[in-house]
Amino acid sequence: MNDAALNDFTLSLDRQHVFHSWSVQGSLAPLVIAGGKGCRLWDYAGREYLDFSSQLVNTNIGHQHPKVIAAIQAQAETLATVAPAHANLSRGEAAQRILSHAPSGFEKVFFTNAGADANENAIRMARAVTGRDKILSAYRSYHGSTGAAIAATGDPRRVPNEFSRGHAHFFNPFLYRSDFWAKDEAQECERALAHLKRVIECEGAGSIAAILLESIPGTAGVLVPPKGYLEGVRRLADQHGILVIFDEVMAGFGRTGRWFAFEHSAARPDLIVFAKGVNSGYVPAGGVVISETISRHFDERMFFGGLTYSGHPLAMAAIVATLDAMAEEGVVENADHIGNGVLATGLSRLAEKHAIVGETRGLGVFHALELVSDAETRAPLPAAEMATIKRALIDRGVLPFVVENRIHVVPPCIVSEAEVEEGLAALDAVLGEASSRLV
Repeated sequence: MNDAALNDFTLSLDRQHVFHSWSVQGSLAPLVIAGGKGCRLWDYAGREYLDFSSQLVNTNIGHQHPKVIAAIQAQAETLATVAPAHANLSRGEAAQRILSHAPSGFEKVFFTNAGADANENAIRMARAVTGRDKILSAYRSYHGSTGAAIAATGDPRRVPNEFSRGHAHFFNPFLYRSDFWAKDEAQECERALAHLKRVIECEGAGSIAAILLESIPGTAGVLVPPKGYLEGVRRLADQHGILVIFDEVMAGFGRTGRWFAFEHSAARPDLIVFAKGVNSGYVPAGGVVISETISRHFDERMFFGGLTYSGHPLAMAAIVATLDAMAEEGVVENADHIGNGVLATGLSRLAEKHAIVGETRGLGVFHALELVSDAETRAPLPAAEMATIKRALIDRGVLPFVVENRIHVVPPCIVSEAEVEEGLAALDAVLGEASSRLV
């Protein structure tokens, strides 16, 4: 079978037998991916793509990192699987590595299969510790597609899935599309916190177990909170005995140029939810980093939760190798240097040059371009035009992450300056074409 035929055969198998997530099945035409290395992917015919999506914003260390692949292979030869009730070296080392990057006061790690079930179990812990039921979360958020995680999610995908109890939502700050008629970041922060205070009062402070918040909401648009907001949430929670859960599934492990995104603030949570970048998705893994106070609660009390594959050895080996390689190779520092340097500067130039870019925002290699059809009204660019832009970027060999009217610019944390310039050049050309169509 030649390369072109293998591409066609792969696509045919997919369309006949694979049911895709978040999709109308009949109209799909997925891109065939055969392999990858670093920030590059390719199909069977050898057509290359610069991965500016990190897949689902998870391949922080890039594709096929040799140290991570070797660690998975070595673990498979030693012990491919083991029940979570047993002690296993790779699991203990993975927990130790994660805790070494967490703030002081965090004691243990509960491992899950992904970010959604990590949020589920963080919610379970908060309810058990506080004896309360309600979870507050933001409208501009995404926490996963399982029962409580999708109910906690704020975006409209939760609506057909609201079968979990005890959830309420609030508006988090987003100055560009402010719900508070704010004029600047300080006013947005002040009014968003006043709004949250009222929601706590109206929902009944004594009924609220936790506030679940993405440190930087990702799928909702890379919404970097204004200075003082996370600290203000922490203060409000403390006033009412409410726990704080920071969802770091997308923003954690180097994405923003810090090990955790909340480190850009002085706020500290009670529970940290993670997945994605912890091992770049090489083997599915997620978990909850647990503060000492919450961990001690379960010393004499049953934790009613568990998963067959909690702390799966192959995933744990991938975590250890990923975090070690990131530390040894300065990957987090690279995300900071490149992301807050040439990437941020280049995106700002695109925003100045192209009127359809309403705003660019982000930290590290975690940015978004908000595209609009009218700079004055800030009307979002229509879905059909966004689809055309996405196709044009792929045709130019850049794999984008497109959500609604936004291009999320989220390359792996190992991205080079030359690769950033390559991606920016493609964005420049495609945005120019789109602008000419809208004139």
